[in-house]
Amino acid sequence: MATEAVLMVGQLSKLIRREEVAEGTMAFHFERPSGFNFKAGQFADVTLTDPLETDAEGNTRTFSIASPPFENELIFTTRMRDTAFKRSLKNMPLATSVKMGSAAGSFTLHKNPAKPAVFLAGGIGITPFLSILRQADRDRLPHKLYLFYSNRRPEDAAFLDTLQTLETTNPNFRLICTMTEMSKSKKEWAGETVLIDKEMLSRHLATLQGPIYYIAGPPPMVAGVRKMLVSAGVDEDDIRAEDFAGY
Repeated sequence: MATEAVLMVGQLSKLIRREEVAEGTMAFHFERPSGFNFKAGQFADVTLTDPLETDAEGNTRTFSIASPPFENELIFTTRMRDTAFKRSLKNMPLATSVKMGSAAGSFTLHKNPAKPAVFLAGGIGITPFLSILRQADRDRLPHKLYLFYSNRRPEDAAFLDTLQTLETTNPNFRLICTMTEMSKSKKEWAGETVLIDKEMLSRHLATLQGPIYYIAGPPPMVAGVRKMLVSAGVDEDDIRAEDFAGY
């Protein structure tokens, strides 16, 4: 296994295509290197080998893998902040090579199907859950899955159409979206508009104790939701979290 890990570090991969998946958010599709294995919910390092520009933050970033393991490509999705790395990623020609680190992380679906999974996503924190949900749909897993997905506006909600489709194809999956700044949106929205809190969870879950909770999003959101769950009586051993800090 150790030899395998060494071989995996720095495998080359080429950019296949890129697309805007929400306002200011882009998905980058890369070839999946030979022998690149991962579990839904894991992340990998991407290193630009010959970037158009660079800065003090360096040429490597860690991204959750948004695509599921059954696909032959790797998708990384990010908010397009104004940094040298992201400008290079956005402007480099298709077929440009990058170095792909090996997959890592334990933010993966628990094995016991008797315990529901409750995913709590803020913004770009949706990426590991998209991988998990698509793989669960493909594998017809028996787990009950709930996704609470918070964005400021529908315009900011990456992969919303895909998630809505998954709710129709997987009878065990429920999608609950909330848009917290609809006054700034040009779209109509009939769903939730409050921050994810105890009251919202209680409206959609039979009980707050029992599920395994997974939180992914900006650090303040993750900390706040974790605190809310603990104060609601959720066992800390049933809470898993991953911060998505801006680059």
